[in-house]
Parts: sequence; structure tokens; C-alpha cells
Amino acid sequence: MVCTGPSDSTYDPPLTLAQRATRVHTEARYACAVAPGRVVAATGSLDGVSPTASCNGLTNPRLTEIVRYADGRKSVIVYDSGTTVRAAGAVDVSLSGRVTEGRGKGQSAQRNVLLALPRGLPTECLSTGLQGNSGHAQLEIKP
Repeated sequence: MVCTGPSDSTYDPPLTLAQRATRVHTEARYACAVAPGRVVAATGSLDGVSPTASCNGLTNPRLTEIVRYADGRKSVIVYDSGTTVRAAGAVDVSLSGRVTEGRGKGQSAQRNVLLALPRGLPTECLSTGLQGNSGHAQLEIKP
């Protein structure tokens, strides 16, 4: 199953150049191909902590995503590893985990989100901190 759509994240405390534990909250709006020729709308809500987050990326995030499908079903996904790659004016955040309950239980999950770097990133990172970011996410649940 593959889900794609916009994704908006907030960080508490805001991200700066210094690494520190940061609470991450993300809301996503997906279109999910749940079967050949069958697409279902869904929303995803991620919450958790990155123990050493900064403007350079999230490291070792421990996030849980609850995906609620328009057909009434849901998936609970626990992400236990992640990487952040910065290239050509964008940041690619990749999370890996497993579906622990609901649709796809026991299957592996991979979530990638491509975030555009905010125009004020250097200034925000040096002063008030980056409070959030938006991008396009792809969630794949596979055996």
C-alpha cells in the first residue's frame, strides 16, 4: 500500500543549530492505494521525540503515526529509525518502522517526506528557531 500527500510538522522547542531533545508533531493528508484501482483518503498524525534534533536534521526519532482511513479502518505505525539528508535546497527525511495494529499489522513501513528549506532558515536557526516545516510525504506499507 502506498499513501501520498501534504505533510505539516511543528517542533517544540523550535529547531536551532544546537542539538537537543525535541517533540515533533506532524499532520498529513494522504490518498492511499489500498488495493488495485482502489484509493482511500486518509489522515496521519505523528507524535514523538527526536533526542538530538537540530536545524541539521532529526536523529534517532521515536515517532508513532496513527493513520485513519476514510473507510473506517486505521493503522498504528511505530517508527524506530530515521535519517535526514540535505541536498539542493531540500531536506529528505526518511523513517522506518512497523505497523503494530490495524490495517497492515506486522508489515514494515517506510515514510519519506521531502521538505523545502524555508527561506529564512539560517536566520531562524540562529535566532528564534525553526518552529515547523511543510512538504510532500510518501508512506509505504509492505510485507
